[in-house]
Amino acid sequence: MVQLRQLRYVIEVNRQGNHISAAADALNTSQPGMSKQIQELELELGFSIFQRSRNRVTGLTDPGREVVEIAQRILNEVQSLKNIREDYGAQEGGTLTIATTHTHARYILPRVIKSFVQRHPHVRIGLLQGNPTEICEAVETGKADIAVGTETMRPFPHLLRLPCYQITRSLIAPKGHPIFRVKTLTLEAIAKYPMIAHDPHRSGRWKILDAFEKKGITPTILFNAVDADVGKTYVEMGIGIAVMATDAFDPAHDRALRARDASHLFEASTSYVTLRTDTYIRRFIFDFIELLTPALTPDHVRATLRARERERAAK
Repeated sequence: MVQLRQLRYVIEVNRQGNHISAAADALNTSQPGMSKQIQELELELGFSIFQRSRNRVTGLTDPGREVVEIAQRILNEVQSLKNIREDYGAQEGGTLTIATTHTHARYILPRVIKSFVQRHPHVRIGLLQGNPTEICEAVETGKADIAVGTETMRPFPHLLRLPCYQITRSLIAPKGHPIFRVKTLTLEAIAKYPMIAHDPHRSGRWKILDAFEKKGITPTILFNAVDADVGKTYVEMGIGIAVMATDAFDPAHDRALRARDASHLFEASTSYVTLRTDTYIRRFIFDFIELLTPALTPDHVRATLRARERERAAK
């Protein structure tokens, strides 16, 4: 008989790039025990899930790819049953795990989380931080309930991504910097000074550099900052200037810095809330989404989820 534990093992081995030892560590079990369970599952099914070479897993077989997809759906449905039990079992608590980027975690979500905690004091909040692609991967694999972030480096066809708001950009430089004396802020004026750039995995970097490239301008990039706070640290030291999300500038804390609107020079990024379409979503998650973006009411999100499911069923 197929066991849920075996399905989890298969999914985790695939997730860990076919490394059974890494999968065993991630699930706090032994490598020999995991290997045995996977082999028993293959024996039960009558075919190999994984390709092997010299006793090493090297990839999925063709039927193995189907197994992974089905296994993920089964585990999602099991989690849905647990979520329904908690939603309708007079249990006010639970856990909301949000995968998000540094800018959102530091500057955008705090006010939302504060309101949410006041409304749902028994729900535990967990934050997973990463770049936009990584946070959607966390939702896709079930490590997070929702993701909040900007554009990703690859598509996620099995996730629903709902646009929340636009993130505009500002120029950040030390107080008294000559750039603030320029009457009209242009790309040419910005390019005269060395810059602290974004992490290459974030959409802000693409959009900023694309704006320069379209004008045939090559800015001097000193180095890539891992997040807005690190970038501002080096800007404050006078090493360079930066273009970053307007929300990332906090006048109360960034007293040695100044910001100047640059939204006319750089395309805004769209922030999305991302969630799975194949699992039951608890009611407090809908509440969080509405607090984040009032236009995304529970009824609107549910209707969009149903429409997505109909589209998938029709294919």
